[in-house]
Amino acid sequence: MKLGIGLVATVALLLTSACTGDKPAVAQPAADGPEPKTIEGARAAAQTVFDRFSGGDFAGAWELYSAAGKQAITQDDYVRLNQACARRGLAIQVSSARMDGDGRAVVIAKQLMAAQSYTMIYEDGGWRLAPAREGLALYRLGAARAIAAQKKAGTCAGR
Repeated sequence: MKLGIGLVATVALLLTSACTGDKPAVAQPAADGPEPKTIEGARAAAQTVFDRFSGGDFAGAWELYSAAGKQAITQDDYVRLNQACARRGLAIQVSSARMDGDGRAVVIAKQLMAAQSYTMIYEDGGWRLAPAREGLALYRLGAARAIAAQKKAGTCAGR
């Protein structure tokens, strides 16, 4: 069974295993300081990325990408790619998370019946979504070529 198109096609990340912890995210970033460098902080940041993405705020989701993610695709191209190919309106929920060393967390997110693992890294005082190599390779194509590649692969949910 294919994972949720919007979840996989536009934020393709490597799978990881053995995630634990089912507490809801409660940590909130300080209004005038860095986000907590805790599993709760990572969960909260990941949920914010997924909320923005599933709600169609692709520019806002891009803002929470790692430096490597932002370097691979401009905000404008990320928005164009996802406006063309993302399946919007399907909630993505963080279901569990674990720390994977200092400044790195693995979160499991679910959309419908599909689950996917994502890596969050702590950069510049906050948690950021780190796209996997496959996602970075897609993003480096630029919007037009990435859209064409997703359409050819059948992973573009565009109208």
